Amino acid sequence: MDIDLPRYHRQMLLPGFGQEGQQRLATSTALILGCGALGCVSAEMLSRAGVGHLVIVDRDVVELSNLQRQVLFSEKDVAEGMPKAEAAKRRIRETNAGVRVTAIVDDINHTNIERFGEGVDVMVDGLDNFETRYLANDLAVKQGIPYIYGAAVGTTGMAFTILPHGTGAYAWERYESGSLATPCFRCLFEAVPPPGTTPTCDTVGVIGSAVGIIANHEVTESLKILTGNFDRVSRTLLNLDLWENESMQLRVDRAREKSDCPCCKGHHFDYLEGKAGSGADALCGRNAVQLRHRQTANGVDFDGLASRLRQHGRVRHNEYMLFADVRDGGERFEITLFPDGRAIVKGTDDPSVARGVYAKFVGG
Repeated sequence: MDIDLPRYHRQMLLPGFGQEGQQRLATSTALILGCGALGCVSAEMLSRAGVGHLVIVDRDVVELSNLQRQVLFSEKDVAEGMPKAEAAKRRIRETNAGVRVTAIVDDINHTNIERFGEGVDVMVDGLDNFETRYLANDLAVKQGIPYIYGAAVGTTGMAFTILPHGTGAYAWERYESGSLATPCFRCLFEAVPPPGTTPTCDTVGVIGSAVGIIANHEVTESLKILTGNFDRVSRTLLNLDLWENESMQLRVDRAREKSDCPCCKGHHFDYLEGKAGSGADALCGRNAVQLRHRQTANGVDFDGLASRLRQHGRVRHNEYMLFADVRDGGERFEITLFPDGRAIVKGTDDPSVARGVYAKFVGG
């Protein structure tokens, strides 16, 4: 593949890059899981760095409230109702025509993620919920694909680079033989938090600078991996709060050793096989979708969730259910949430849309 090397001159001066490193980037493929705030920054910076192929997967369209932090999009994209993946592809084409972008407008789930991951060299987290992260982690371990976890909400952010103890060729040939493998996502976070217990950008807000720091950390870790600098990969869990001026690098080296991880130790890929996580059923004739959780929650905190949702619309609850009338972009949805996390989302018969509404307003 021919590369416009002068374009990347400043980058090629860095340790571990040079012409060889730039050539490796040009022949690499990065999978961007979600093209919201984190995914936008990651996709743009990886494309500017010269990663040859980006696969961008996102189910959503661009909305006005995205523009505060989702740097690939414009008011024109909002007016046109552009899918985020396609809008990102259009913007990247304008800034680096030498990068190939595959835009996929779809919901990431256990039926399609293996197809999205075929031939990729790294997976970059731009997701908005824990369940899909467990799904990505299953794929990472099964195929031995490095996975960069990242999350940002409110004024806080977190990131960790996963070089999984996988059985795939990537893991064995490129880093596992050098004993550089790390704990996986399930070693660090054993179970999905109960619904309603995790804040979301739609319920508590998000500052764009936290997104930028976490996403650029993900990009840097991706570049280390794609240029073969595995020994430079961070071994710590980054945790920061910009408003409180706090930043921590948490040592998690022994997390796998101390856990009984069903994924990277037991090689049970329950999320990837559809045995864990939520299920969805369109309710015939009701323009509604029921979302079911296979894991038993300890009960949703209706009081806490109601206080966060009131800014979005009418909310009421009793000990048996919570009812919320919310708006997502220009669409109105009614969420009926039960103590075990089960929900009925009225206003759509599309399970992917219902899951998106649930992730935004309930979380978990």
